[in-house]
Amino acid sequence: QVQFVESGGGLVQPGGSLRLSCQASGMQFSAYIMGWYRQAPGKERELVASISSSGRPMTYRDSVKGRFTILRENAKNAVYLQMNSLKPEDTAVYYCRRTNVPDAWGQGTQVTVSS
Repeated sequence: QVQFVESGGGLVQPGGSLRLSCQASGMQFSAYIMGWYRQAPGKERELVASISSSGRPMTYRDSVKGRFTILRENAKNAVYLQMNSLKPEDTAVYYCRRTNVPDAWGQGTQVTVSS
């Protein structure tokens, strides 16, 4: 059974940083493109960033370019999202998942950017 467990969220002031982690299990992690997604209240879930199976960042949402970095460690079945210069509009629940497989969503991790 494929599972994703996200962690690392929290409350941070504008301009602050957070590093999200996602632990995957039940799959050959190194074979898949992975993505970080987010869903803000009242909005649809959106792709924030994706990374190739070998660790090359593939896409970033325009609104996070230059501020967020996606990374992965295949040996640990983990993918990360380093978020810097956070803005209130980054407030959302963040999820990770394979980008081209309709996996069930994990519980996500809440990121709140507020003063």
